[in-house]
Amino acid sequence: MKTLTLLRHAKSGWDDPALTDFQRPLNARGRAAARAMGAELKRLGLAFDCVLASPAARVTETIDGLAESYGPLAPVYDERLYLASPETLLGLVRAAADGCATLLVVGHNPGTERLALLVSRAGPLRDEIAAKYPTGALAEIAFPVAHWREVGPGSGILQRFLRPRDL
Repeated sequence: MKTLTLLRHAKSGWDDPALTDFQRPLNARGRAAARAMGAELKRLGLAFDCVLASPAARVTETIDGLAESYGPLAPVYDERLYLASPETLLGLVRAAADGCATLLVVGHNPGTERLALLVSRAGPLRDEIAAKYPTGALAEIAFPVAHWREVGPGSGILQRFLRPRDL
């Protein structure tokens, strides 16, 4: 069994027009949401063997916020995750080490949402994701496979979909 958790970065700010998209930081609401999500992940007892993340500022700050209430995370930052397509994301998931039973990927939309929809089977949680995958939201998807390379379209079962507003 493999478990993929997809986290979209928290709400970012557009206050400084001199910053590039890559440099945009979280706003106050995003920082609070990241801390709240971290506390909820800890309360739920979720653990991650591996963490892959975009190196964009809003993602690194989301991870820092999570860590404030969840505890330390050891992300591997990969530039391929920055604004990645669902196909790129799926390729990175399929290339994950099989020793990682639980993989957290922290990135951006629309890729995060589209990957969740691509690999998940039909159901009410999938319908919620299709309606809206807001900033700071997390989808946990279980795959009845032994190897990450076996993950494919419709092969996963959505276990949970958490949004900061639900906390």
